[in-house]
Amino acid sequence: MKNKIAYLLFFIVAVMAAAGCNKKFLEDMKSYDKFDETMFQSEILTGSYIDRMYNYYFGGDNDPRKVLVGSWESNRSGSTEELGGNVYYTDPNKNLNLATQGDTYYATKAPDNVQNEPFTRIRFANFLLEKIDGGSASGLTDAFKKTAKGQMYMFRALQYFDLVRVYGGVPLVLEVQDASIDDPTIKLPRAKSSEIFDQIAKDLDSAAALLPWKWTSAQTDFGRFTAGVAVAMKSRVLLTAASPLFNKNWDNPGDTRWQKALDAGVQAEQLLTANGYGTTVKTAQSWGNMFTAFDNEANANNGEAIFTVLLSNATAGSVGVNNGWENAVRLKDYNGGGGISVPKGMLDLFPMNDGTRPVIGVNYNDTFFFQKRDPRFYRTFAFSGCKWGLKSNASKVAWIYRWKDASNNIGYPGANGGNSTNSPAVVRKGSNVGADSTAFVNSGTDIYDFRYGELLLNIAECYAAKGDVANCVNYLVKIRQRVYPATASANNYGIGTPGSKYAALEACLYERQVELAYEGKRFWDLQRWMLYDDDASIGDNTNSMLGIAKLNGTARQGYYWQFKTAAASSKTDPLTATDKNISIDPDAAAATFQAQCDALQALYQAKFQITPLDKPWDVNGSTPINMLFRSNYYILGLNSALLGANPWLTQTIGWGDYNNVAGTFDYRQ
Repeated sequence: MKNKIAYLLFFIVAVMAAAGCNKKFLEDMKSYDKFDETMFQSEILTGSYIDRMYNYYFGGDNDPRKVLVGSWESNRSGSTEELGGNVYYTDPNKNLNLATQGDTYYATKAPDNVQNEPFTRIRFANFLLEKIDGGSASGLTDAFKKTAKGQMYMFRALQYFDLVRVYGGVPLVLEVQDASIDDPTIKLPRAKSSEIFDQIAKDLDSAAALLPWKWTSAQTDFGRFTAGVAVAMKSRVLLTAASPLFNKNWDNPGDTRWQKALDAGVQAEQLLTANGYGTTVKTAQSWGNMFTAFDNEANANNGEAIFTVLLSNATAGSVGVNNGWENAVRLKDYNGGGGISVPKGMLDLFPMNDGTRPVIGVNYNDTFFFQKRDPRFYRTFAFSGCKWGLKSNASKVAWIYRWKDASNNIGYPGANGGNSTNSPAVVRKGSNVGADSTAFVNSGTDIYDFRYGELLLNIAECYAAKGDVANCVNYLVKIRQRVYPATASANNYGIGTPGSKYAALEACLYERQVELAYEGKRFWDLQRWMLYDDDASIGDNTNSMLGIAKLNGTARQGYYWQFKTAAASSKTDPLTATDKNISIDPDAAAATFQAQCDALQALYQAKFQITPLDKPWDVNGSTPINMLFRSNYYILGLNSALLGANPWLTQTIGWGDYNNVAGTFDYRQ
């Protein structure tokens, strides 16, 4: 068990000791009517209250595909190019527009007891902010109060940020309210989205002023919010507010929102750099290792990780929350869950090793997709013949292919039923080469919610939106020079010089796809730029303006590497041990690595052929489908149960209200 902040344990033992083994404190957390400030009579009790908040917010955040604080679901990540298979929001057979089909993240009714829902979490933050400066809390030190309030401002900001991203405006509740059918003062209307963003920025400023840059004890406090988390998050929040989804004037040079986002990003960069951030990633190897090389209390010295979500290596049945990613990405042959197959579009996306974009038939052969690619490619994906180690075998090589015997029975290489995938590659990013294959499901590898690379990309995008192409390119170069060798510096590391602000914005969004792949960020980029399709009915033409292909109408594609000739049987691997001596190691010297890639290509040419999937990857039942993300899904409607219990709330445009009347709430205000 990691000895870090107790997201998972709530410090129950310490709390009960401080309360004379009285369980009343824990019972008080179960209902609103028993809330009182005696919870804050000691630093131990207050500390437990704060730590429980971390659990409410991040207890389910164990996989980078999962998004939304408190909820942690993967439907949104599954609605992108990164992952194959049909999911809720891109199913063309669904047409969600009724209140009965509205999203339930907000809640389905006014809560009458403590449930881990957004406004419960906001209430907990408001309660401490109201009570911490007086009454029973008078014995707490000013220093403790300061950090306690700073953490609550961060919690409230994070929750409102996800609420505004899902629903646009929601009621802005900044004080504790008691549920009542008779009190008109609690019947708050939905605030404008712009008002929510302003409040989030204000809360983040308050958090930054109150929180330390580093906590005194890395061993017990690493993972808590810091001033660095607050200033970086302000960059993300204001970037979202400036983007087309929430900003009808995003293309107007006179609009101030891009400048506010830029100011926040540049300030964050200056402050974070001054406090030791931004120095961890200096090579491609360090980029690949950044998620795991610091996976202990020394994480405090990881200059890439601005905000880290802590996970535990506790065994099953304990109160710890394990990382679910390690087991998910590992192949069956590694004793993992089977791997996350990579759609062909993602394999074809990454730049070449000179930074230029791949063009099939010009500088890229998609059959041998591993040849001469961006250094990040080899740290994001694993494929047949590449070294991908683990604790018991640091030199283990992945093999992903199949064969058929004379009767068309299929076989796969490796143990545990073999490595059966929908792609010749799987995701490896964020996996730990020191992970124990006997305990993948108990992985304690932490997850980065915000890292330094994202901050640089945020700044680049703001410069692009303002038409400052030169500074945009400077920041994109900062990203690439961290991983590319100096020999690849020509023509701005292959980026070139975009000819317009629109081309520069496209370059930023492309770089985000590569740098932040499989980190749970892609959906939010697609959403805030409305990139599934152009829709004149909502004034959306960003795909055509930026020259970005639409996702709607496409399907995720996969294929197999299949042995060219029939094997003796489905249980007999036709690839020889000598063949399997051929492997590539991206950490080898450049000349050695290229020779390894050439040898692997020769093996592929001699032994394998590309074959289509036995059935399409994206299906509804057994029927092939293409993605269709409808425009009213960008901002979701309120659920009918919530509207019924709170009739003063208006429904979002594009959704029917409780009585199936068209919604009127405009989220772009």
